[in-house]
Amino acid sequence: MISIIASDMDGTLLNNEMVVSDFNADAIRQAQQQGVHFIVSTGRRFSEAQPLLAAQGITAPLITLNGAEVYDASGKMLDMVPITNSVARAVFHTLTAQGYYFEVVGNDGIYSNNKAKRIEQIAHLLTNLNPDTTFKIAVSLASARLELMDINYVDNYNELLDDPTKHVMKIIAFSEEGPSKLKPLSDEILAKHSSLKITSSSASNIEINNINAQKGIAVERYANMLNTPMSDVMAIGDNNNDVSMLELAGVSYAMGNASPEVKQLARYITDTNVNDGVGKAILEVLAKQ
Repeated sequence: MISIIASDMDGTLLNNEMVVSDFNADAIRQAQQQGVHFIVSTGRRFSEAQPLLAAQGITAPLITLNGAEVYDASGKMLDMVPITNSVARAVFHTLTAQGYYFEVVGNDGIYSNNKAKRIEQIAHLLTNLNPDTTFKIAVSLASARLELMDINYVDNYNELLDDPTKHVMKIIAFSEEGPSKLKPLSDEILAKHSSLKITSSSASNIEINNINAQKGIAVERYANMLNTPMSDVMAIGDNNNDVSMLELAGVSYAMGNASPEVKQLARYITDTNVNDGVGKAILEVLAKQ
């Protein structure tokens, strides 16, 4: 009997228009009406994820930043797992020395040290989501979107570490060369820092968190709060940063658009995020209850 459903957002719950479809929202509400707890588990910040649920009138707990922060349905923070300052400083040095553009997600927002690079990364994301969009148009769209996003620009990321009120929750490094460059980089960082966990939400990035900030660990903690065994938890995802919760959940679904690794790991495969795969998986499980 499934008591908890945990779903990723990007490439999973969200379609290519970056919204929760009516079909998915209706399926979530049906599950909640049947007493099933629905929780979102995402790499996004709370301020980026919660409005997307609210737009469909959905109230749910949120695991954010890959498990670095956990919020209850009212928006109250329950847990926070940052990267220590000494480790963050060392990672900053490694990435800077090797010429990588990277961003820092703090407890109070996203930080960048290069506006042009920030626009470029959003443009690449837009073209990946919508292949028919030219890069030139994507840059224009990214520039406009950037004005609406809460981005903090700093000259040096080490400034954040000198402020005792700020905590580094996640570091995201980018390379359009993909895994051929990012995999060796990940291996190098992990060889130096056993306190870190590195995942990715696309082929062109790596996401660096505290080793205890993982979606699977956070979902398990939430399940324990409800005295629910992981055998009664269902998880849905599409990418590398979803692996930990897919491995621990009793029922695991990969999206039709998921990476080969996720498809191989999951027990079931649902439709794509464009075709309401989350809603279909939820209804499939509810029909068996």
